[in-house]
Amino acid sequence: MPYWGKVLGFGFGLMLGNIFGALLGLWIGHLFDRGMSREFSQRGGFGGMFNQNSAQLTNHMVFLYTSYAVMGHMAKASGQVTQADIAVASAIMDRMGLKGERRKEMQEAHREGRVAGFPLRDRLREFKEACFGRHDVMQVFLEIQLQAAFADGELHTREQQILYTIADELGFARSSLDQLFSMWQAEQKFKQHAKGATPHDRNRQLSEAYRILGVQSTDDMTVIKKAYRKLMAQHHPDKLMAKGVPEEALTMAKEKTQDIQAAYELIKSQR
Repeated sequence: MPYWGKVLGFGFGLMLGNIFGALLGLWIGHLFDRGMSREFSQRGGFGGMFNQNSAQLTNHMVFLYTSYAVMGHMAKASGQVTQADIAVASAIMDRMGLKGERRKEMQEAHREGRVAGFPLRDRLREFKEACFGRHDVMQVFLEIQLQAAFADGELHTREQQILYTIADELGFARSSLDQLFSMWQAEQKFKQHAKGATPHDRNRQLSEAYRILGVQSTDDMTVIKKAYRKLMAQHHPDKLMAKGVPEEALTMAKEKTQDIQAAYELIKSQR
């Protein structure tokens, strides 16, 4: 299979000064390697790379690259990257259905994030620009980082500091990050208690259901229903895809909507 297009494209992309240029150059080279120069021409040459469809493709790559690079940076935060850290990234890749070349690319992104001097704030600013500051898209990204940080069951001080940096750069209040973390913890405990059969398990599960929706047990159903609908709208896969979330990341959004719906149904059944 020809590969010079990829090599040259990647090289020219690096001249732009960052990995995003390199990835775009690599993709352009890939078009030539597959005999798609005619399609490239029909897209309007290099200028056409920045039309709506092409920009969306590039933004998807930026979303995935940044997700795994920041995960790698977080894994390095404790000083030593462990096999458990690698397993966490691999598990998230599995959940996203990443295979073949795309998986290798994200593994490389994870390694880049672990390099000393990784420009975290610069990458986050470029990511924010790539997704046009869309709050819902950035929240999915933030939730992915939360899951990666807490995968070992403990949020370390340095990991929390990095999460606060992410929140700051993406325009989230730290209180919002704390709330997201509380809701994510509630989701995990909700699932754990669902496996139990004792009255205590059921009571604990109901308590976590309220936390998932971000409401109080004393709130009436009007308030609870409003919170439920808001969360479902924020995490609806079709809406997120339309806003620029890559298809690979939608699996995790679907899991979250299932948890939200299960929590709401449990609360309804107990009212």
